[in-house]
Amino acid sequence: MAPRTLYQKLVDSHTVLRLDEQNVLLYADLHVMNEYTSPQAFAGLRERGLPVAAPAQQMAVVDHIIPTHPVAHRIIADPASALQATNLKRNCDDFGLAMFDTNDRFQGIEHVVAPEFGMVRPGMVVLCGDSHTTTYGALGALGFGIGTSEVEHVLATQTLVYRTAADMRIRVDGELAAGVTAKDLVLHIIRRIGAQGARGHVVEFCGDAISALSIEARMTLCNMAVEAGARGALIAPDEAAIRYVLERAVDMAGMEEAARECWRQLRSDDDARFDVEHRFDAAAVGPYVSWGTSPDQSIEIGERVPAPEAAQDRLERLALEKALAYTGLSAGVSLDGLPVQRVFIGSCTNGRIEDLRAAAAVVKGRKVHPGVRAMVVPGSGAVRRQAEEEGIAAILADAGFEWRQPGCSMCLAMNDDVLAPGERCASTTNRNFEGRQGRDSYTHLMSPAMAAAAALAGCITDVRHLESTLG
Repeated sequence: MAPRTLYQKLVDSHTVLRLDEQNVLLYADLHVMNEYTSPQAFAGLRERGLPVAAPAQQMAVVDHIIPTHPVAHRIIADPASALQATNLKRNCDDFGLAMFDTNDRFQGIEHVVAPEFGMVRPGMVVLCGDSHTTTYGALGALGFGIGTSEVEHVLATQTLVYRTAADMRIRVDGELAAGVTAKDLVLHIIRRIGAQGARGHVVEFCGDAISALSIEARMTLCNMAVEAGARGALIAPDEAAIRYVLERAVDMAGMEEAARECWRQLRSDDDARFDVEHRFDAAAVGPYVSWGTSPDQSIEIGERVPAPEAAQDRLERLALEKALAYTGLSAGVSLDGLPVQRVFIGSCTNGRIEDLRAAAAVVKGRKVHPGVRAMVVPGSGAVRRQAEEEGIAAILADAGFEWRQPGCSMCLAMNDDVLAPGERCASTTNRNFEGRQGRDSYTHLMSPAMAAAAALAGCITDVRHLESTLG
């Protein structure tokens, strides 16, 4: 057999039928659903009188539209959102599917909940009606987003008509400097290869710097690969990833050694061919902040906003001009010192326990700037409880952060966590599109540590210079 990449091995092992040279019928090990991409799919099943093919391989969460106010019992006041949640509950009850409902103690963001319960395992194919399903590549699973019509097909057949992707390998060697995180690294990569740089490819990350990342940091990296246009992201499972899964997959008791032996084989062959390869030096990466309206429009904190004249082509120049016009920034200005009115720490990119620990380490013993409203929204109920048990929640609350209930929250403002027009937000989310966090608002992507520093300073600032910045 010809040498194969990890991606090719996963596709081959899940191919039920090859349809033609580019398309296969792909089997899914796990299908994750939320309240806003599934209603039409269930309606389609009912119209056709079809059951769900594999109920035990489905999981649903209410996360995008749920309010995050710190109350004991949450009520979704918006009628349209409440209907979405109610419909999801009814559909899951009718078809016998597992669901984390609005007030379930384990409710959270789908891409946080699934891994923390050991549902995602190396070698799996995991599908979800959400583009950031690429997160699961951190555990050696092929995850990607699908559309509503495809959700219906998966529910009915546990398979998907899938067009295969090209292979890209991104190697990162060296060591990240102090104060630099996986969020900074992925923004650096996206900036260098572009918002469409991985279009049509599944990216495999490798190298010394990747191996040194924690599993949660790898999730951040794979989560944002889609912002470079990637159709998937993968990291070959090592002992750290295997241990992470086995500690959570309680149903695998007694099968640990067999699982280890199987999962250790999940890697690209030494002489496998990739269609595109990139190399990066981790030591060359600094703390990043987005300035524009796309994640690739990001710069290191010490750099200045680029001028449209520096663009390599007409389309890039137009994109820069449009982003400058929307954000109200000028070419050549520094982001260091740019005032912010809001700070948001959370999302499926940076709402895990390590992210909250990083933020707490920055703000401990300090206070949020009086001109800033700062929020922390844990990625799940389990993360929230762990943060409270570790004293992280108390540190954040004492500093002046709002300690909220779990959910997607201000990542995309489908709930009541919304920026007002004209507000700037230091945000740990994954997208800074026009109006994503609120109409006529401005989003600056950064790491949890950088966002925490912005909350204290009242402006975007270099977390590495925190003492001198704050006085």
